[in-house]
Amino acid sequence: MSSRACPCTPLLPALALTLVAAMGCREPATSAFRYSTDASSRAGLVALTDGVLTANEAGTVVRLERSGRVAWRVPLDREVATRPALLADSVIAGTVGGDLVRLALDTGAVQWRLSGEPPVLTAPVADAAGKYVFLVGPDGAVRALFTDTGKTDWERPPPGRPGPAAAPRAFPTPVLKDGLLVVALGDAGVMALATQDGARRWQRDVRDVLGMTLWRDTLYVSTRQGRVLALRLGDGTPLWEQAPAAALSSPPSLALGTVWVGTGGAAPLLVGLSSEDGEEVARATLPDALVSGVTPVREDLLLVPTSGRQGRLVALKTGTWQPAFSVRADTPLRTQPVVLGDQVIVLGLDGRVLSWRLRTPAR
Repeated sequence: MSSRACPCTPLLPALALTLVAAMGCREPATSAFRYSTDASSRAGLVALTDGVLTANEAGTVVRLERSGRVAWRVPLDREVATRPALLADSVIAGTVGGDLVRLALDTGAVQWRLSGEPPVLTAPVADAAGKYVFLVGPDGAVRALFTDTGKTDWERPPPGRPGPAAAPRAFPTPVLKDGLLVVALGDAGVMALATQDGARRWQRDVRDVLGMTLWRDTLYVSTRQGRVLALRLGDGTPLWEQAPAAALSSPPSLALGTVWVGTGGAAPLLVGLSSEDGEEVARATLPDALVSGVTPVREDLLLVPTSGRQGRLVALKTGTWQPAFSVRADTPLRTQPVVLGDQVIVLGLDGRVLSWRLRTPAR
């Protein structure tokens, strides 16, 4: 077992539980493990059936079992800034230095590696069959690569007219379904491309996109200017639009039949909108801003990671949306939690992977 993993460690001050009075002295969550990847991380967590996979700014990709035991660590030497793409038996990770690597999921063995590629600043996505991986470059160019060899199948050039070289940038994670790859490319807006050849199927003038998520055949989009839109996936037809706040801080996430977004400003909020018509159905005050997604646990709790220095993971009761409890990581939580049964796993900005087990509520 790695010295960095401490499964079932008693709760320490740095992982202290803060409970609402109604919970009494019963601890709703206990520490399962804590593990340091040895460098800061913004790559997020990839959920596996038996654990998680992550990466850090030192360029290390790590697979952890549910116990916190390290299954493998692979150094790529340059920062991995985005979540790797998961295939059935492998993962594809990219670095800011322009390396693209396919690793065996069971051992971490390198299956192929490309160098001299554009920096990977936007998370790659793979199709359900695992045949293609799709990449968005810092300039907005979109490529499809064969996952078995890494060779390019097709490439779509950056949108708009060529101009002065701009600083490299990250774009929201693309959404992929039913032969369509939906990308948000800054001032070029949101567009759907055919996965077969990259041909544009539709485009909408939606700018400053924070993120996108898909549920059934509806694409949900949030923007920094406070807009949340629902678009029909097949043709981009607008279904509804709402502006729940002057500014938003997070991509949309779908949980419990509701679209959730975080708001910016001095008093951050979590706002829930009906997935059907966009009407507001929930609103809760947060200790700090939400900048990623929320995750449901069972049917009675919604987990909200907050990005302040204390890094609180807030559990809200469904229905009332009042706090049930919170756990403090003492590092900003800027990526979405992973839930495996009664176990919750989060990634801190400092590169620590923290896990708690939730107590089953009394009947």
